[in-house]
Amino acid sequence: MVLTLGLALGALIGVLLGLLGGGGSILAVPALVYGMDLDIQQAIPISLIVVAAASAVGVLPKIRAGQVRWGMAAIFSAAGIPATVAGSALSRHLPESALLIGFAVVMVVAGIRMLTDHGGTGTACQTEGGQVNWRRCAPRSVGAGLVVGLLTGLFGVGGGFLIIPALVMVLGVEMTTAIGTSLLIIIANSVAGVASHLSAITVDWTVTGAFVAAAMAASLVAGYFGTKVDADRLQRWFAYLVFAVAAYVLIDTIFLK
Repeated sequence: MVLTLGLALGALIGVLLGLLGGGGSILAVPALVYGMDLDIQQAIPISLIVVAAASAVGVLPKIRAGQVRWGMAAIFSAAGIPATVAGSALSRHLPESALLIGFAVVMVVAGIRMLTDHGGTGTACQTEGGQVNWRRCAPRSVGAGLVVGLLTGLFGVGGGFLIIPALVMVLGVEMTTAIGTSLLIIIANSVAGVASHLSAITVDWTVTGAFVAAAMAASLVAGYFGTKVDADRLQRWFAYLVFAVAAYVLIDTIFLK
């Protein structure tokens, strides 16, 4: 029964991943906590495995197309990996209620980003000739990397909803390149987060494997058909779903437990 439920919920998350990209994985933790009755300390590393696997699949065509800023990804990751490890350590000392409330707040922020993303571009890294202005770009990249890494370790989110706006609006990276670069950053942070969390807990690898495999298979299928879907409308409705799940998490954590 647990294995079947893991397959079903993994497939659901996979469909969202395929249709929406990395942002769809933000519902993985609630699905594992409320759908499979795992505690959040078990749910976080499983969610990060899904995030890392989905990002690894998604980044390959971006690399082939040259839509990755390797230097920027390296700076983000160099700042983000230690912050992810620190966030993982901190999460083990926080009560589950605090983590769930914090996760609900992150979901609300993610939903707002989905509704207010207008595609504006900043100029911090742009110079003539397409070169990167590292004097202005590097400090901002480090700051953003620290924030994203901390959230990854604490809550098991990839942070794409923060990385992409930071790359586009703060650093001036083109949207197509920002997506590919963010996927590399997410992989690095997620792997660091999984390693940090797994050192302190025991994971049921049968259930985890079923959840991740179903998510990846469904993601590939949904990604193929997703080109025929109105992406803007889908993202808007998904934002409303994220708000609803965040409200449920808050009500359940604050009033029902």
